[in-house]
Amino acid sequence: MDFLKAFIIGGLICVVGQILIDKTKLTPARILVTFVVLGVFLQLIGLYAPLVDYAGAGATVPLTGFGYNLCKGVSKAVSEKGFMGIFTGGLTAAAAGISAALIFGFLVSIIFRSKPKK
Repeated sequence: MDFLKAFIIGGLICVVGQILIDKTKLTPARILVTFVVLGVFLQLIGLYAPLVDYAGAGATVPLTGFGYNLCKGVSKAVSEKGFMGIFTGGLTAAAAGISAALIFGFLVSIIFRSKPKK
């Protein structure tokens, strides 16, 4: 049942992104930034954590989950370190994901060659 909940919630988040791509003139980059900011905002008002508890990876894997993770890290660091936590908390919380993206992106760039668009 957990897999089904994750699939449905993650799928709905992706459907919203696809609708924004198809029906608006927003660029994909703006939509991605909007999703991250939306994750931060929903965590700030206390709505995203219950969604993560319900859907698990279905809510943490999409970009809204990245915003949620950044906000959660900043909140924790501010409570522990005070004002300086604003600058360190988000990066500390998201360090594993950012590192994985860099490492796997580098490995893929070694294995495959980019081709110019025709």
